[in-house]
Amino acid sequence: MQSIPVDTTRLGVLRCAVGPEPKIADFESKEVKKDRDGNTVYTVAVTVRQDGRRVSVIEIAVPGEPKGVVEGSEVRVTGLEAFAWAMGDRHGISFRASAITPVPASSATAGKGGGA
Repeated sequence: MQSIPVDTTRLGVLRCAVGPEPKIADFESKEVKKDRDGNTVYTVAVTVRQDGRRVSVIEIAVPGEPKGVVEGSEVRVTGLEAFAWAMGDRHGISFRASAITPVPASSATAGKGGGA
C-alpha cells in the first residue's frame, strides 16, 4: 500500500470532532489494534475546513493516545499520510499520522492555521 504525504498547511483549521478512541482490530473479540512497536493505535475524527468550502471530517489513526486532544479543540497533525485501499467491491482512503497534538490557546486565538 503506497502512502501519499498530505500537506496539512493547505487544509485550513483542523479541529477535533471526536476525541481519541482505541482502534478495534477485531470487532468480535474486541481486540485493540497495535502498531509494529506494540503501541495502541487510536483514531481521532478531525474536521477540515478550507476557506470558502464545506467542512469535511476525516478519521486519522495515530500511534499512542494523543494527550490533551478533546472535542472542539484546534489540533495540529504531524506526518499525515493518505492510503488508498480496496477490498472486493469496497474502496476508500484511510489516513494515518505520526502525532496529533492540541494547538495552544494563544496560537489558536492568534488566527493561525491548524496544520503542521
